[in-house]
Formats: sequence, structure tokens, C-alpha cells
Amino acid sequence: MGLTKSEIFTKEQNQIALIAKVLGHPARIAILDYLIRLKSCVCGDLVKQIGLAQPTISQHLKELKKVGIIKGTIEGTSVCYCINQENWDTIKSMLNKFLNKNTTDNCC
Repeated sequence: MGLTKSEIFTKEQNQIALIAKVLGHPARIAILDYLIRLKSCVCGDLVKQIGLAQPTISQHLKELKKVGIIKGTIEGTSVCYCINQENWDTIKSMLNKFLNKNTTDNCC
């Protein structure tokens, strides 16, 4: 597998690509959808709600947390997760700015 040469792209292009990569799995979208609907932290409910094994859910949570979409707090022996609202708003703004760029209709 070749190098991506990410240094030749802008910071914004790299950030959008990273977010898109993390959002590119339906399990992660399901996790985010559940956290958004619940509007509070979730500890052990995700395995039951999403229907995947605990290690799989943990790996997806790790990826979402790594880019800052979610945050976790330790409560006893559990880690509770919720949307990181500040980063969520930044990501929405960044993606909206990119997706709202004007295109022309003169494609070949």
C-alpha cells in the first residue's frame, strides 16, 4: 500500500478526509445516531442497542473518540460516552462548508 502524501494537501482537506474515513462505517453511524437520539451518556447499552459484540463496539468507540466526535467519562468500572458537542459543531460546520461549495452543471 502506498503512502498518502497527506502533506501535499491542505489541513482542511486532511481533516475532512479523516472525518469521512471515521464516518465511513455504518456501525459508527449507528452509534452516533443512538448517542444523538439519547442526548445523554451511554455506558453499557451500546452492545444491546447496536447488536455487535463488545470488542467490536469498543473498537468503533475508540475510532470515534480518537477524532474527537465523542468523549468518554469513567464512572466506576464503566466508561460512559456522549457526543462531544463542541467538536460536533466544528465538524458540522467544516462538512457544511465543503458540501455547500457551488458546482457547475457543465459536466461532460
